[in-house]
Amino acid sequence: MTGSSEQELVEEWHGLLARHAAVHNALECELKADHDIGVSEFEALELLATTEHGKCRGQDLSGVVHLSQSAASRLVARLERDGLVERVMCELDRRGIFVILTDEGRRRHTQAKPTHRSVLARTLRGDQ
Repeated sequence: MTGSSEQELVEEWHGLLARHAAVHNALECELKADHDIGVSEFEALELLATTEHGKCRGQDLSGVVHLSQSAASRLVARLERDGLVERVMCELDRRGIFVILTDEGRRRHTQAKPTHRSVLARTLRGDQ
């Protein structure tokens, strides 16, 4: 790799990081201020709201919210404490746990979704 192509690659990486930080920070601020949830909480609710029966395995949530298994478990615990999800044992595999969206979780997601989409449109596309 030549010096100039390496520098371009690093600059592209830094640009991607800056864009991600700008979008993430805007989402975090507005979701917290308007709906009292963070980005990870919203992404978890979004996954559950868009799955059949409003549930998924706890381990599947980790990949969607881009958190470690332990951090995702703490996220689910917070959502459960706030009444937005419930955890239930899998009937077929007692080691498995399902995370299920509650009515309050669905309501909170529905309320927060326009804010989420508005921030994305503004920060990613420059919409006003």
